[in-house]
Amino acid sequence: MILLRHGQSEFNLHFTATRRDPGIKDPKLTDLGHAQAEAAAEALAREGIERIIASPYTRALQTAAPVAKRLGLPVTVTPLVGERYAFVCDIGSPATELRFAWPDLDLTHIEEVWWPPIEEPAEQVIARAALFRDEMAALGDAWQRALVVSHWGFILALTGTSVQNGHWIRYDPTQPAPPEIRWKH
Repeated sequence: MILLRHGQSEFNLHFTATRRDPGIKDPKLTDLGHAQAEAAAEALAREGIERIIASPYTRALQTAAPVAKRLGLPVTVTPLVGERYAFVCDIGSPATELRFAWPDLDLTHIEEVWWPPIEEPAEQVIARAALFRDEMAALGDAWQRALVVSHWGFILALTGTSVQNGHWIRYDPTQPAPPEIRWKH
């Protein structure tokens, strides 16, 4: 499968410059983030992707949209691949707002408040990553044609690798979990 970290968000822009939480809930992509999403769509068009899975955070949906459009594929939205809840940016948009903003997506299975109520312990995001790894590995070889649009913390918990905004890595969910996770940018 291919794991794509969302493009640069308003949060990423400010946090990178100050190393302080700017207090932006469910931030949107910046102009650079949109350009990164378009570049990813172009590059991934030749990868044989047959399934797109994305987090419900706006930045992930905005990153998945150009790929889905280019490939003519629907996006399966699941909080399972969402960011580790640690900053204000990890407060999502309620499902009602997402349905209004993304009328073409099937969001009927998303709870109104789908993000954690408090900071998510590292063990919890690692457990989410393990569940996702197991679900994907159970698909036989179908995982090989999947694109997952996610976040730094989730991708790190799943793979042990820190991925920059707009970049992607290949990942085999049948391999063992990383032995250690270093929660640093």
